[in-house]
Amino acid sequence: MRYEDEIKGKGKQVKGAAEAKLGKLANDPNLEAKGRQERAEGKLQETVGKARRKVGDAVKDVGKKIAS
Repeated sequence: MRYEDEIKGKGKQVKGAAEAKLGKLANDPNLEAKGRQERAEGKLQETVGKARRKVGDAVKDVGKKIAS
């Protein structure tokens, strides 16, 4: 799937933000830290997905230019 990493990354960000907020409300520093970690991982995964997609698009564009 073309946007798979981007979608999964967004999901991790949402889950991580919720965990961090819950950890803060429950005064649980471990849960809060775990949430922040997961949110950061999600941002990274989304960024990698975007970069991968952009590289793929650029390769397709070059291929089209060569073919025409």
